[in-house]
Amino acid sequence: MDWQNIDADPGVDIGGHQPTRHPPPRRRRRGWIALTILLLLVLLVVLLRQPLADRLWPQTRAQALLVQGRQALAEGRLDDPAGHGARQYFEAAQALDNDRGDARAGLAEVAVQALQQARTALAGNDLAQAQRSLALARDLQVPREQADAVAAELRRAQADAAGIDDLLLRADQAREQGRLVGATDAALPLYQRILVLQPDLMAALEGREDALSDLLQPLDGLLQHGQLAEAAALISQVEQFDPGHVALPEARAQLATLIQQQREQADRQLAQDHIAQAASGYRAILAVDPNDSGSRQGLQRAAMAKVRQAQALAADFQFKAANAALEQATELAPGLAAIAEGRRELASLQASAKQRVPRADPARLDQLLARMQQAEARGDWLSPPGESAYDALRSAQAIAPDDARVRLAATRLLPNIRGCFEHELQQNRIGRSQACLQAWQSLAPMDAGLASGKRRLAQKWVAVGNEQLGAGDLAFANRAMREAMALDANAAGVADFASRVRSANAGGGRR
Repeated sequence: MDWQNIDADPGVDIGGHQPTRHPPPRRRRRGWIALTILLLLVLLVVLLRQPLADRLWPQTRAQALLVQGRQALAEGRLDDPAGHGARQYFEAAQALDNDRGDARAGLAEVAVQALQQARTALAGNDLAQAQRSLALARDLQVPREQADAVAAELRRAQADAAGIDDLLLRADQAREQGRLVGATDAALPLYQRILVLQPDLMAALEGREDALSDLLQPLDGLLQHGQLAEAAALISQVEQFDPGHVALPEARAQLATLIQQQREQADRQLAQDHIAQAASGYRAILAVDPNDSGSRQGLQRAAMAKVRQAQALAADFQFKAANAALEQATELAPGLAAIAEGRRELASLQASAKQRVPRADPARLDQLLARMQQAEARGDWLSPPGESAYDALRSAQAIAPDDARVRLAATRLLPNIRGCFEHELQQNRIGRSQACLQAWQSLAPMDAGLASGKRRLAQKWVAVGNEQLGAGDLAFANRAMREAMALDANAAGVADFASRVRSANAGGGRR
């Protein structure tokens, strides 16, 4: 044999041994990938077998739930928060297939059995269980007349257990003693407890009606004195016990009238630039009726007035007071765009003031300061117009607000203006004292003593107005009422005086 011509067989070892065959590397990788995918599919089927079954075979799952529901029904397990009650099984089956009549029929049977359980519990004097079973029957829409009959029987049993006669006696005694609310043994809570058990008990209904009428007795006085929050709280208290009380419509109408009057008063105060008083009035209304749009708009207008005040103060180079006014505007209407604009203007003016070169005529400034000193020496703080110390100071401030001598003059004049106010007030010259107060406010708008001064002047207007009202001068009384309310509507005696003036107007008209 010619060994040289024999082709080498790759599958035969020349030594006669069969070589081991190995698959190519690429084929081995494909095998591992296929095995991994198969394992993942098996794992997903194990984990999701129930949801997949529910999706692929909903009828089978619904049928299983129906079987579980019937089993729970037969065992008396009608409702179970853990989900193992007949109600839960039937509802789950219905969710899977809303057209299944047997699920609806199962729920109807649960309702019937729940009502029967309520009757059984009543017979055994288990009132708590009867209440729960009745609630389940109502939830599942058992016939209303059947549920009402069981409910009436339950209320009678509860009434017997509570001792209705004793509760009624205690409620009547509390009403006669004037203890209407404020404690569990007060009249109205006791009547309410009785009526939950026996809604048609006439003695309790009449007792509650009388107690509510007694509770509303102070309302007229509260409304007459403008005590809005107290009147609203009293009406709300009555509504809690009986929203249909016969006196409530009129009480609500009277409250609405008072709200309107106080809103109009706040509007007048705002028009007279008494911003704090107006804001207080608007807030009092919103505390009672948060949806009162007129008062919300009023607060926004009050905030705008504060912004304008800040702009005027900034233009007069009173930057600290201007910033305080903007802070007050923010408290009134936090989201008002004009406030942010006011802050930008204030910052711009402050920056300009730092670079400002005084351009005042020195001779003119000297003349004004000398004229102010002469007026001070004469005691002409506010008059005659144009020649007073105050007028000279304002003219000096207009041309040189940053001048040290002008600032010193303002500091010197302020105590005299305050003294003018006090002197004129003691002499009952309310017109001149009001002029002094206005000058005081102009010189120091943020002065802490202004509020007290306004309050005392308002009370002085009331005192003089009362005298003139007694003398028949209704015109002066009306003026006094307007001035006092504009200064401080919350000052002692102002509300009573305003009420008397309005009564006089209504009774005899203006003279």
